[in-house]
Amino acid sequence: MESSSSSFSSFENSLSQWDYLSLFILRPILAVVFTFSLISLGWFLAWKLVLVHVPLVQEIFGLRKKSVKPKPPTRRLSKFYNNLDSQTSASGCLIK
Repeated sequence: MESSSSSFSSFENSLSQWDYLSLFILRPILAVVFTFSLISLGWFLAWKLVLVHVPLVQEIFGLRKKSVKPKPPTRRLSKFYNNLDSQTSASGCLIK
């Protein structure tokens, strides 16, 4: 029993500053970089394969210019009222 506890204490003493640096600084930094690179790769693939083709995303990021349709000279309601006015004026001429 005593030999196992002494080997454990010698293991603790054998950890150098580089081991602590690796354990507490380098590993978390590498984990964050690895995670960020996976997320970036996933976003890039999603962008190239799917998101570029979505009209809302194209409009938000300015990838596609909105096509401007010229307004028609007369619209439906103006046609209706013009037609109504012409009918009333034509019928009014007959009454007079």
